[in-house]
Amino acid sequence: MRVLDRRTLNRAALDRQLLLKRSDMSVRDAVALLVAIQAQENNVPYYCLWTRLSAFQQQELTDLMNDRSVVRGSILRGTQHMALADDYRWLRPLVQECLTRGRQAAFGRVSQGWDLDELAIEARKLLLDGQVLTRPQLARALAERWPDRDVQALGWSAQAVLSVVHPPPSGTWNVGGATPFALAEEWIGEPLYADVPARLIRRYLAAFGPASVKDFQMWSGLRRMDAAFEELRPTLRVYKDENGVELFDLPGLPIPDDGPAPVRFLPGFDNLVLAYADRTRLMTDEHRKIVCVGAITRPTLLVDGRVHGLWTLKHDRKAGSATLTIERFAPLPDEPAVEEEAARLLEFTAPGADHDVRITPWPG
Repeated sequence: MRVLDRRTLNRAALDRQLLLKRSDMSVRDAVALLVAIQAQENNVPYYCLWTRLSAFQQQELTDLMNDRSVVRGSILRGTQHMALADDYRWLRPLVQECLTRGRQAAFGRVSQGWDLDELAIEARKLLLDGQVLTRPQLARALAERWPDRDVQALGWSAQAVLSVVHPPPSGTWNVGGATPFALAEEWIGEPLYADVPARLIRRYLAAFGPASVKDFQMWSGLRRMDAAFEELRPTLRVYKDENGVELFDLPGLPIPDDGPAPVRFLPGFDNLVLAYADRTRLMTDEHRKIVCVGAITRPTLLVDGRVHGLWTLKHDRKAGSATLTIERFAPLPDEPAVEEEAARLLEFTAPGADHDVRITPWPG
């Protein structure tokens, strides 16, 4: 059984994630490849695609949201993601257990004794026939039915037990505000349906493999997946990492040779950073503690495929300026390349503004 070292796993992940060379594939195909793009913050999916695609423009993703080809809703790990509408139809039912578990952890005490099936029925009635409500609006409407219940728990519970999406302009480039809810099957125009974990496992390995069972569980939010991987074992290729952990992959997918990796800026909550339980293929354990803080995953700078620092971007529209600040963990091996990629990021974010790149040591 072939043993894959960390650098080999790093290059494989970068290759699958379109981070060794920007791709000229369509935005739709890229969203399909990535399975689901983290979308807790409205601009994150745009940065995620910009750093992977050769000529990506913000309007391309916005157009896919407006024509309902791409939808935004709670999927992997029970958090906000964008996915193809065709994929959401089977992904959302598959991860229902994860959403239920998260709801119970957050609101189980205040909602003890609630009939969640009844809650789903009442919430669905409020959203039927194309009605769109924000979470607070839906919660207040449900509170008219149950005035003695915690209003916040009503809103979040409804989101967990009912398959909803968040129609644009919510979640589009630079658009914030309250999150609207619409019934997923009405917005998409097709019913949702159940599928087996094997489908998601194969999609995950195509985008992130080789990877372990624990890696998949961390990325998806699903639990107890050993049996599902065992069932697939005869159809998968199996490796080991340097610690003897089994790694699974789809047969026929290449493991690239060692070579240089370009500078890349990953947004907060990027797919790649959240795709593994063992993230040493990307960063040291010490750096992981800085990048992943509680529920927050910070924007990272990759140099030669490894996390070398954090970045923040401030766009002052009134002043017509944009500043990209990089906090490096150690001296950068190729600072001119970092500055060049930073200039591209500023042009994507704030074309026409005065741009400034600042590189400073990590204060910690």
